[in-house]
Amino acid sequence: MSETESIAATVQVSEEEKEDTELKGTNESVEEEITYHAVEKDGEITAIWEMQGRKHLRTIHPRSAEGKKILSLFETAA
Repeated sequence: MSETESIAATVQVSEEEKEDTELKGTNESVEEEITYHAVEKDGEITAIWEMQGRKHLRTIHPRSAEGKKILSLFETAA
């Protein structure tokens, strides 16, 4: 069993955010979409990793309001 399982939820970057980012000169970050990966241990999701490409941005607790929202988006997509 693998420790991480990819969740098929992707955040779309709005056009306004793209323009702001391009103005700041960090166009590279816009090219990589943000994805979420569930960290599973003993059949339970213990964490959700927010990733941009191969870069780990932050860890979200699965029982937090945001974690529940991300997991519910995944369940409705499946």
